[in-house]
Amino acid sequence: MAAVLIPALAPQQSHVLRLPDGAGGASAQQEVTYALGAQTPQGTLLLDAGDWLLLLPELRRLRQQLRRHNLALIRVRAQRPETLVAAAALGLETEAVTAAAVKAAVATAAVAVAATAGPDSANAPDAGLTIHRGTLRSGDHLQSQGSVLLLGDVNPGARISAAGHVLVWGRLRGVAHAGVQGDRNAQIVAMHLRPLQLRIADAVARGPADPPADGQAEAAHLVDGEIRIDPASPHWPLPEGVTG
Repeated sequence: MAAVLIPALAPQQSHVLRLPDGAGGASAQQEVTYALGAQTPQGTLLLDAGDWLLLLPELRRLRQQLRRHNLALIRVRAQRPETLVAAAALGLETEAVTAAAVKAAVATAAVAVAATAGPDSANAPDAGLTIHRGTLRSGDHLQSQGSVLLLGDVNPGARISAAGHVLVWGRLRGVAHAGVQGDRNAQIVAMHLRPLQLRIADAVARGPADPPADGQAEAAHLVDGEIRIDPASPHWPLPEGVTG
């Protein structure tokens, strides 16, 4: 079975490019070339990767290949958490196909979207980790008494807040508040950190204007009382015994 391009049924919908079940002898790029053919529709596209393993370099090449055909890759649906992490690192929307994939994605995201915890984080009011799957849209507000991990995006007009850390496995473009009860060691981490506003404890800052580098997760934390954004390091800022 080969890859197939399914055109959108309405102008506001995205086309779907479905890779075949199980990786065969052809590469993902070869499968996409076959599916696109000589003439392709234009617009946005969802890549249904199934169980294909697409790491950041290959997914970046696929996006460039689609751009040459006037197709804008905006979302990736996949079973493998590594593929989902790579998609989120490119600022794309992601969709885990199964509950098992979501669980595995959380574990993988703990490496990919990480930040270094402060020395006193173990003493923070961080009773556990709340895991929320789904995008927050304008008007939504997700709150947590501990830390919160969002498997999705925070759109403009949406808010996410936590007594502990705020961790977004996706694009953070709304408002995020970590350490709402005064924890100055709390951090805000995202695969794509471009919020309208950041708050850590009582400190407030606007998000950066320039887009992040592809594949670069970032962390916001307090330095001398001011919010600073740095590349995220490969250490998950959570205590042991988190809950889902």
